[in-house]
Amino acid sequence: MTTNGQQAASEKDGPQVLDSVVVRFCGDSGDGMQLAGGQFTSTSAIFGNDIATFPDFPAEIRAPKGTTFGVSGFQIQFASEEVFTPGDMVNAMFAMNPAGFKTNIDDVEIGGLVVVNEDEFTKGNLKKCGYPDGYNPLDDEMVTSQRQIVRIPMSRLTREAVADLEIGTKDADRCRNMFALGVAYWIYQRPLDATIRHLEDYYGKRKNLPAVVEANVSVLKAGYHFGETAELLAVRYAVPPAKLQPGTYRRIDGNSALALGFAAATEKANKELVYASYPITPASDVLHAMARLKHLGVKTFQAEDEIAAVCAAIGASFAGDIAVTGTSGPGMCLKAEAMGLGVIYELPLIVLDVQRAGPSTGMPTKSEQSDLLQAMYGRAGESPVIVLAPRSPADCFDIAIQAVRLSTKHMCPVVILSDASIANGAEPWHLPDYDAIEPIEIHHPSERDEDGSQFLAYKRDDETLARPWAIPGTPGFEHRIGGLEKAEDTGAVSYDPENHERMVELRAQKVQRAQSSIPDLEVDGAQFGQALLLGWGSTYGAILTAARRLSASGCDVGCANLRYLNPFPKNLGDVLSRYENIIIPENNSGQLAKLIRSEFLIDAKSICKVQGRTFRVDELVSSVSELLQCAKEVSP
Repeated sequence: MTTNGQQAASEKDGPQVLDSVVVRFCGDSGDGMQLAGGQFTSTSAIFGNDIATFPDFPAEIRAPKGTTFGVSGFQIQFASEEVFTPGDMVNAMFAMNPAGFKTNIDDVEIGGLVVVNEDEFTKGNLKKCGYPDGYNPLDDEMVTSQRQIVRIPMSRLTREAVADLEIGTKDADRCRNMFALGVAYWIYQRPLDATIRHLEDYYGKRKNLPAVVEANVSVLKAGYHFGETAELLAVRYAVPPAKLQPGTYRRIDGNSALALGFAAATEKANKELVYASYPITPASDVLHAMARLKHLGVKTFQAEDEIAAVCAAIGASFAGDIAVTGTSGPGMCLKAEAMGLGVIYELPLIVLDVQRAGPSTGMPTKSEQSDLLQAMYGRAGESPVIVLAPRSPADCFDIAIQAVRLSTKHMCPVVILSDASIANGAEPWHLPDYDAIEPIEIHHPSERDEDGSQFLAYKRDDETLARPWAIPGTPGFEHRIGGLEKAEDTGAVSYDPENHERMVELRAQKVQRAQSSIPDLEVDGAQFGQALLLGWGSTYGAILTAARRLSASGCDVGCANLRYLNPFPKNLGDVLSRYENIIIPENNSGQLAKLIRSEFLIDAKSICKVQGRTFRVDELVSSVSELLQCAKEVSP
């Protein structure tokens, strides 16, 4: 196999050392590809590699077995250096059936390794996934000459490995993913210990499941030893540990990081938190994770629908709790009216949108960045909110804390725009120093002014324009609240035209003044020159890697990621003015580009991709090179 441009050596020369490898597991949605990929990820993280992952789920809950609609995949890039994406071309693929092979083979590099479960390449299974009668790709010289195809009878060997156990054929076949994982561990010299511990912890403590543990462990070892005894490859590969910042790390996905961030913010604010949500892909795991944090002052509420969830969160905020509601794009539409209620109430409210491909149900398990304009403007009337976007799974922790900090300081809703690739993707997370996280100061009025004057529920702070957050039931701080327009200061219902205009202006100015609470935008690479690649959210890794490759090839390119989308960082205009070209790659039809053009009157150029997955680095390099005509030779 040729990987990352390095020629394979013979086994007697020792393992071939590589800087990074991209591996993909693929098969039917019932083949356990997410488990296999997740365990390979955890093992690589424990080993010390830097990692980035891309789990790819089918949209159907259970598509017909063996069809291309039901293919589940998991891609990981693990490296001895810092990586920011799951990788472009796949170096090694493990395909459990013809459907997985067919839908993923084009992503494997020429000369790459493809390990297949040949037992599943039957006439019936080949027909199910659309191959012509009598055709088997494993026998096609055009296919086998381009890549190194390794055929293993995994189904048969799995059943043989558990023959002495009291387990049926159907249950035995569920262990095939462990055979593939064992082979992968052998090829890349990964230890088995972490996966064995996981199997024992996950299944061993459950009633009547010891046989499941024994079966999976036996098959895992069988796959590893098969690679060893069958002399499967002429060479094995080694990816040394990465030189990461010293400290304690754990593998983290975006949804888990959000939950931990909200819990940390709750502690730092000395408050309790209510997370009110309705299950929706790909945000549901945040609800699951939050439900496990009751000991940290987190209360979860699964509502009957999206509208009930956001209204419950607003009620919790009115009562003085930190209030969060989570959803995806379609749910944001349903929450829009109540979000407007949060705007006119001027209460802290955090709305999490884990974006997916739309419109409507769209492609619910695929990723997209198409809710930016909805977050900015998708409510009745002039109803501005603060909008934030994490750039990676680990960054979700910091964004969650910042959302609570901004929402409570400026007394307004905050929208967090995550997406499916961040939510389900994983990376090493350097555990922060909890004591170094600044407290979140929250003040509820409790003592009346000495002159005994009326409490003014909408009298604003001179610096932030935030109104006081009075807890209902506090004697002397009774006040009117509702969806009708408020009179300035008193909060009484007002239909006065000039007052309405004034209140609209004040609510907009309040959000804009949050600019003083957010950091300046930082640029990686050239600080001025030919082009700035500007992005937001999950495009961060691909843009950063592409910019560095372009810089190495002679392009005068910098890059920046906007974590704060409303208001923009105060130095954004200055940053944009330092470059001849502003290029904005987005997984939508150019929504940030529209905002940048209208705000700064700059002819920003869009690179758009709306395919349910984020950019590959090579396609970004190619697109930017065409726009600038500056790259001489860009090496991966």
